Amino acid sequence: EMEKLDTNASEEQGFCQLSEDYKQIYLPLTYSVIFVLGLPLNGTVLWLSWRQTKRWSCATIYLVNLMVADLLYVLTLPFLIVAYSLGDWWPFGELLCRLVRFLFYTNLYGSILLLTCISVHRFLGVCHPLRSLPYRTRRNALLGVAATWALVVLQLLPTLGFSHTAYISGHMVCYDMTSPENFDRFFAYSMILTLSGFVLPSLVILVCYSLMVRSLAKPEKTLERTGNTTRAKSIRTILLVCSLFALCFVPFHVSRSFYITLRFLASQDCQLLTVGSMAYKVWRPLVSMSSCLNPVLYFLSVGNNGVRLFQKLKHDKAGEHPAGGKGERPGGGQ
Repeated sequence: EMEKLDTNASEEQGFCQLSEDYKQIYLPLTYSVIFVLGLPLNGTVLWLSWRQTKRWSCATIYLVNLMVADLLYVLTLPFLIVAYSLGDWWPFGELLCRLVRFLFYTNLYGSILLLTCISVHRFLGVCHPLRSLPYRTRRNALLGVAATWALVVLQLLPTLGFSHTAYISGHMVCYDMTSPENFDRFFAYSMILTLSGFVLPSLVILVCYSLMVRSLAKPEKTLERTGNTTRAKSIRTILLVCSLFALCFVPFHVSRSFYITLRFLASQDCQLLTVGSMAYKVWRPLVSMSSCLNPVLYFLSVGNNGVRLFQKLKHDKAGEHPAGGKGERPGGGQ
């Protein structure tokens, strides 16, 4: 993680030693909680989606891809848990170091873009239910998902170059950002990534939700066009996505931008550096809590159908019904 960079920076400047003992307890603990919650939650959603017999709706296509992004990331957590428990020693080699860092950012920016797709889809269903029907098709949802993955991978290819392993005092570490000599280039790349991967999608979501809230605030008009169920689903989606941004994505990007700006400006204020470093390292694992909250979005989107399907599948497992029983389709269309 970045802390080895801090050690380097403080050796060069000789003024600011950052104590980071808290990390050896805090990081393995938070990553373990996310792993223990995220793996079964996302696994269950994928299993439920796989078992449903009807064709996936657009919302289900987006949500399943969200769960895949979460699972890819959650499966890298055991490596981080071991590395931080060993006091920041990375025993897994160069390739896994780059892959773990790459998948962290893939999950982060993939989640943000997929949540943007879900929000635009909901917005069209609520504000332009009839006009948007030709566009709210499964084909377009699949195209949207393919474009999202392609964009995310293209945006994040540089992270494979920036992150790498290095020996510091005979101790193998895996850089979270990059080594000190590449830091200026990394800073420029990070700022562009924050704008394209976080600020722009956030603005799109904000516009969609503002217009949706305005439309949903006129119940008679909305109910005529969209019906009660869609209205309830839309309100739940707005609340959960806003919570995700407020709890996970916004604090992470603010603390990260603040910290790397301090580093880029080579700030001499030791107290500020300590606060910046700590804020970033505290929020870095917390941004991954989205992996545990995304499955909740699935159950809120599919409503009672999803709960019924889950109960039915539990019965199947207990042998009360034949194993191949027909699953119900979670709704979550418009």
